[in-house]
Amino acid sequence: MVSLKDIAKQAGASPSTVSFVLNGKEKEMRISSPMAEKIKEVARKEGYQPNRVAVSLRTGKSKIIGLMVDTIAGSFFASLARIIESEADAFGYKIIYCSTGNDVVKGKELIRTLHQSHVDGYLIIPTAGMESDINKLMEAKKPVVLMDSYFAGTTVPYVLVNNFDGVSKGITHLINKGYKKICFVCNDIPLIQMKERIRGYTQTLQENNIEVNKQLILETKYGGKREEVVNEIASFLAATKPQAVMFAANYLGVYGLESIKQLQLKIPEDIAVVCFDDHEIFNLHHPGITSVKQPAEEIAKVAIDILMGEMKVKKKSKQQQLQLEATIIERSST
Repeated sequence: MVSLKDIAKQAGASPSTVSFVLNGKEKEMRISSPMAEKIKEVARKEGYQPNRVAVSLRTGKSKIIGLMVDTIAGSFFASLARIIESEADAFGYKIIYCSTGNDVVKGKELIRTLHQSHVDGYLIIPTAGMESDINKLMEAKKPVVLMDSYFAGTTVPYVLVNNFDGVSKGITHLINKGYKKICFVCNDIPLIQMKERIRGYTQTLQENNIEVNKQLILETKYGGKREEVVNEIASFLAATKPQAVMFAANYLGVYGLESIKQLQLKIPEDIAVVCFDDHEIFNLHHPGITSVKQPAEEIAKVAIDILMGEMKVKKKSKQQQLQLEATIIERSST
């Protein structure tokens, strides 16, 4: 490890002068340009990297944001992460990524790890059971913004799509196409976003004078093995024989297409399909799959904007809890 003293010795300067230069304060401290350039050249040559912990202790800021998602493999979460990294970089911040796999124990451990890494702020897609840990961060005055979900009655800032309205748009689209017997395939995550999607399905049917039949709702186990979930959906569709189906998440839509193929059903002749949350596969599939697209880019930008306000990097946002509008992308599956 190259220290400030090592650089000072080679450059013929004091450690304090080296520190001022490497922290961009040479003009403020009236250090000559030749000396500043010599110090920078020695630092580059020796591959000097500042100790982030030491910098954090000295300045009170690490310039790092902790980003905790469900799974980095999901297309929606991957889009969020990519945009968040770009937006954070514009403010001079770096990102530490981690994923919970929807495991509350792992989520709690990761919050502790991020805290020990002296991150300046947290962007979290929460898992059920993490509410107390997030509240502790808030009590400790740590800047936190939730994405994709939130806890009922919370004061924590959050940004997500309007899940109720998004599903309602999908179901309304099917009803307008003439379908009445519509199945809904979701998962058993006990969080607000899935509850709102189920509510969007049932309430939209009721508002269109279509009876809600609970036998037409399938709740799959989140994190279940792909083959098992595909077979479960296939059995469900074979038993209920719906005119149309809406999948409540894009991975369920992908699994559902396998199930429909397994049953040798034609889309949309035998069954119409809509999926909540778009996926590149839905555009490549023949026929294309109608989807309700989440505004990933807007969610990411708004979340960073709120977090930077909480971190006092910029003016605090007036709106702290937002639900953004989803858009329906009509393709040939309906």
